Order: sequence, then structure tokens, then C-alpha cells
Amino acid sequence: MRNKILYRSLLGAVLLLVLAACSDQPTLSPLSPDAVILSFGDSLTEGVGANKEQSYPAVLATLTGRRVINAGISGEESDAGLARLPQLLATWQPDLVILGHGGNDFLRQRDTDQTQANLTQMIALARKQGSEVVLLGIPRPGLLVRTHSLYDELADELDVPLQANAIAEILADKTLKSDGCGSFRTTLSD
Repeated sequence: MRNKILYRSLLGAVLLLVLAACSDQPTLSPLSPDAVILSFGDSLTEGVGANKEQSYPAVLATLTGRRVINAGISGEESDAGLARLPQLLATWQPDLVILGHGGNDFLRQRDTDQTQANLTQMIALARKQGSEVVLLGIPRPGLLVRTHSLYDELADELDVPLQANAIAEILADKTLKSDGCGSFRTTLSD
């Protein structure tokens, strides 16, 4: 039940950004009925701890009637994501990429500048292929669960729509965790 709430909450936040025009955000083109959406990230995208049908990409597909590819891999760091993204873009040719990466980099204390560079390259690759991008802000582990500032910087610098707080708000709510104790580490890593 908790995982269902977690993924529905994340989905609701993503849907609000994807389907509604926000005045302070770059706007996205309307998606055609046959649009392909690539959900690209780590365990939050994959749906670890939930049934496959409860992952946010599966629920997004059901609610929108569009094809949503779940390209989440639990435990993946941004350098590995950057390496596998070109093949996924070539295979699926998505109209929209929902990019939720970086949490495992933070957990493993990887260089933040390199994480930001990897995300920048992912956005550039998606745009070069013709995809629009929505960026999901990922928090840095700590007592206060707040989205890492690099996501705001990227969104501003690259003019990318950002869903900044949805994941942080979900991770801060212990009742929405699959492990029952609210562990950020359990939620974002494998």
C-alpha cells in the first residue's frame, strides 16, 4: 500500500508538470496520442518495492494512454546512465524524456560537478534526438530532505522544466517508504 501511494504521489507531481503549463517553467509541446515517453532514472523510476504495475511509468501510461518506457535501473549512477541513454534514445525515439538521475551519485559521495556534467550531457543527447525533457529534482541525503541545488542550476541554465520538490516531499514522508522506517538509502539504492 505504501509503495502505491509513493508512486502515485510521484506520478501526480510529474503529471502536473507534463500536462499543465506552468508560468514560471519552460513549456512543453502537447504530446500527441501516439507519443512515446521515456522514464529514465534509478530505483524510483524502476519502481523498486512496488509491483511492476504500480511504478510511476506504468501508472503514467495507464492514465495518459501513451506508451511509457520504464528505463529505471536500481542503484545506477549517472555515469552508467549516460552510457546507456544513447541506445535507449535510438531504440525508442521518445517524444519526452523524464529524467530522474543522481541520487545514487549523492549516496556514494561522487563528485557533484561530474554528476551535473553527466545530467547536462543526458539532456543534450535527448534534445539532439528531438526529445523534450522534464527534470526531476533529487535530494541529497541528510537530516533535511531537500532537492540538491544542481537541479535548479541545470533547469535555469538549460531551460528545462523541473519538478523540483516532489521526490524530496515523498522521501521526507516516512509513511510512504517501502522499508517502513523512512530510509533514504533504501529508497534510492539497490
